[in-house]
Amino acid sequence: EVQLVESGGGLVQPGGSLRLSCVGSGFKFDNFSMSWVRQAPGKAQERISTIDKTARATFYHPSVKGRFTISRDNAKNTLYLQVTSLKSEDTGMYYCIKNGRTWQTYDAWGQGTQVTVSS
Repeated sequence: EVQLVESGGGLVQPGGSLRLSCVGSGFKFDNFSMSWVRQAPGKAQERISTIDKTARATFYHPSVKGRFTISRDNAKNTLYLQVTSLKSEDTGMYYCIKNGRTWQTYDAWGQGTQVTVSS
């Protein structure tokens, strides 16, 4: 059974930073691209970032480019998202995603970790 377990969310002031983590199990982690998807209140779900299985290629949504960094440690089956210079509009539930055959397809989701940016 595929499992994705996120952690690292929390309440942070504008301008602050967090490091989100996601541990995957039940599949060969280093065979799949992985993504972070954000669901903000009242907004459409958006793919924030994707990293390919070798970590050689990445994608960032324009709204987070330059502030967020995606990475992975295949030896630890772990995906990361370093989020910096946080803004109120970054508030939302962040989900770890196991991609399917393309970066736009989602095979499995974690339970999510909440990020709230507020003073």
